[in-house]
Amino acid sequence: MHSIRIVAAAGPMIRQPNYEVGQDLIDRFVAVEPNTIRFFKPAQRPGHSMFDLAGYVVSRLRRAEIAEIEDLGLCTYADPAQFYSYRRATHRAEPDYGRHINAIALSG
Repeated sequence: MHSIRIVAAAGPMIRQPNYEVGQDLIDRFVAVEPNTIRFFKPAQRPGHSMFDLAGYVVSRLRRAEIAEIEDLGLCTYADPAQFYSYRRATHRAEPDYGRHINAIALSG
């Protein structure tokens, strides 16, 4: 019998300092799992919070018993030289000009 070894990487994504969300998203997360409130911290605007998407993704991977997880720590919003960000483009009234791609690879 073969042992399955899964390795995960949390790649470039919007990070908490740049990911402001409304109360509706918070409510949806907390309704399903109250403990997810820990991934939201208050934002400057009332009724909004900064969402820790990377923290949430990593916690879900750990809960799925993925033993090896690497978080690259890259923020798509904060690094326009390397990454497209729909949110950044919208905030800056830039044209829609980019996309992301993700991959799951099997090696053996």
